[in-house]
Order: sequence, then C-alpha cells, then structure tokens
Amino acid sequence: MTESTPETPAEAIRVEGLEKLYRRTMPGDRLRTLKSALLEGSLTGNLRREEAITALAGIDFTVARGEAFGVIGGNGSGKSTLLKLIAGMLKPSAGRITVSGRVAAMIELGAGFHPEISGRENVFINGAVLGLPKREIERRYDEIVEFSGLGEFMEEPVKNYSSGMYVRLGFAVAIHTDPDVLLVDEVLAVGDEAFAHRCVRRIEEFLAAGRTLLLVSHSLDLVSGLCDRVLWLDEGRQRLVASPRRAIDAYRQAVAEQEAEEHQAAKEQREAAPAGGPGSESGEELRWGSREAEITSIRLLNAAGAEHYHLECGEAACFEIRVRAAAPLTDFVFGVAIATPRGTEVWGTNTDLEGYVPASFSGEATIRVTCPALRLAPGEYTVDVAVHARDGAPYDYRRRALTLTVTARHGGVGVYFPEHAWDFAGEVRWADEET
Repeated sequence: MTESTPETPAEAIRVEGLEKLYRRTMPGDRLRTLKSALLEGSLTGNLRREEAITALAGIDFTVARGEAFGVIGGNGSGKSTLLKLIAGMLKPSAGRITVSGRVAAMIELGAGFHPEISGRENVFINGAVLGLPKREIERRYDEIVEFSGLGEFMEEPVKNYSSGMYVRLGFAVAIHTDPDVLLVDEVLAVGDEAFAHRCVRRIEEFLAAGRTLLLVSHSLDLVSGLCDRVLWLDEGRQRLVASPRRAIDAYRQAVAEQEAEEHQAAKEQREAAPAGGPGSESGEELRWGSREAEITSIRLLNAAGAEHYHLECGEAACFEIRVRAAAPLTDFVFGVAIATPRGTEVWGTNTDLEGYVPASFSGEATIRVTCPALRLAPGEYTVDVAVHARDGAPYDYRRRALTLTVTARHGGVGVYFPEHAWDFAGEVRWADEET
C-alpha cells in the first residue's frame, strides 16, 4: 500500500518490508484466455512462490526530507522496480511504502508523453498529471521551454523527438512542478554533456531548498557527488545502506570479485580447449609461434600464493609461467606484458632486457615474475606472455593470456598509481573523512 503522509514528519520516504513479485510465464500461458484466468483465480494477485519471480524482497529504508538518496546495483537488481513502486506506478506484493508530498518521477524515456501531439500540449498534460492547474502551467511554460532548450520544436509532435529531446522536455517539466520528492532513473545519461550539467545544477538548487531526491544511476561518480546516502541492491535484495563512499566501495569490490571469477573461468575454458597450431585463436586469446618451446600454463598469484584475478592497487602480484622445451635450447627469452583492453601498453619486461644471458633450457621450467606492489590504476587489464629467441623469433606468444581487474580505495588519472603522500602547511583544513 502507498500512503500520502509519513509517520515521522522528518521523513520524506519510508519503505518497510517491501516485496515485489512478478508472475512467471509458464509454457502455454500465451494461449490462455481471460475467462480461464478468472476461473483459476490467477488475476487475484495471490501468487504462489513457485509461480513467481522475486524482483524485490526484504527492502527497508527511510529517506529524510532534504536528503539525496542514491540507489546502485547491477542490471536486474530491482532499481527501476523500486522507483516505480515509490512513484505509485506499481503495487507492492508485500510491505508498505509511505511518501510525503508531491512526487515527480523521471523513470522511463518518454513516459507520460503522447507521441502524436506536440511538445507544448504534452507540457500541459504532464503538468496536470503532476498536480499543477492550467493557469500555473501557463505561468511556468516559458521557463520550462527555456530550460529544455527546445523552443523551436515545441509545436512538433514528440514522436519526431530524439531520445535526448525526450529527456530534456521530461526533466524540464518535472523540475518546474516544484515536487517535494523527485525520482530520477538512468534517463539523465541519455542527455548531452551540457544539459547533464544543467540538470545537476538544478538538482543541487532543488536539494538546497529542502526537497528530496531519489536517484538511480550506473554513474557511481554522479551518485557519489550528489547523494548523502546510498542503497546497494543485489538481485532484488538489500545489501547495504551507507555513506556513498562505503556503499560504492563495497559494490565495486563485489563487482571486481565477480569479474575475477569470470576471468578465471574463461582462462580455464581456454586451457581445456584443444591446442591449436601457430596463429590459432581461442576466444579473445591470439597465439602464434614455432612451438620449439611451449607455454603450458600462466597464472596470476596473490601475496598468499593463491590464484587470483582481482587485485587492489599496490597489492603484491606474481605472474607464474610454465614452459616446456620440445628439444634443448640455448637461445631463449621469457617475457610478460600488461596492457589495457584497447591495447595501450602499460608495462612489460623480459629476461633479455633485464640482462639475463641464456645458457640452456630443456624439459619443463617454471618462471615467476613477482611485483611486490603492482600499482595499476583501477580497471581491466590483459596480460601477454611469451617465450622467443633473442632476435624476436617467437617460439610461443600468447596475447591476452590473462585478464585481471584492479580496484583502488582512491581515484586518480592514468594507468599507474605511484605510492605517494600529501602534506599541507599553513592554514589548510580538511573535513574528517566519513567512516
């Protein structure tokens, strides 16, 4: 149920024990008739668990008046469903939602617009839906048009608008209806850079006036910059409600761990596939060479010696390469290199560059390149490994043999994070960091 008055005056939104179930589509459902559904009672809203998909479960939080509250999580985690429930567009399966004051929502691109009528007419329709009388809409019309930047298109039917123009008009109407609570989904990402900056400035003014914002976004920087607290949803469950830094760090850590598992699974799948000849390609990996020496495995190890493909910036890392020589060799070089997914070289070295002069290599060998503190910036990286002759002739070159994910507690620019410290002298003060 959705009520119009909160129990506590300081609260703009209260969500208690919220659950949302959707009916699972079963084989043959599309062939059922309305009569059969009524006879079976399947339109009454009483769903058995085995018939339902749980979109949200166990959601509890409050949002204070004047607070900017962010919602983050992966695709399918229930973020948009939560906003639709708070907006009253959907009915909860269980639990209670209490909202105070007038609500304006920007949830779906083009929602609330009639495609066949003009932008001007849609402004009046949307304004009326949001509770403004016609005279008040007329008074604010010029401001809405100016903010949207669509003056010359207002008499055009909105079906001719681009996605960015939809966003411009929708946000302009929503923000000029003086809502007490503004719900914003990812639609702001569709607008251009200049308009996005204009929206952020207007949201900051909106918050300064004591209004409430609930923002869903995949832009973690935007959420961090605007929000006072953040809810992290994961597969419809509430993982954490905390300060932006704490919630976003926890979310990034979980994503990085998941990516590391995917990297390891992909590596194992490549290794299990039949070995191809020179120039063969397996997945994203490209491999070539004479095979006079062959790389049989490559692993990334953490400080504890465990195979791991997620590292924190500055953590120790070891690249372990196992190589087998088909016949004894006296000319050989072992190498490793790190690059970004787009091919920008980050770091690389080999035994020849570091002054090792080959003498003999036969049978099997294990080569380890250990970095006591691998200070890569946060992001995805690929690893190339090779064994070749000193003149560069490849015995076995494996490009993109590994993929790893790096996270960091603090931001920066570039691909390298050197160890560093700040020092301040004089009248410089900093607010205490959030715990």
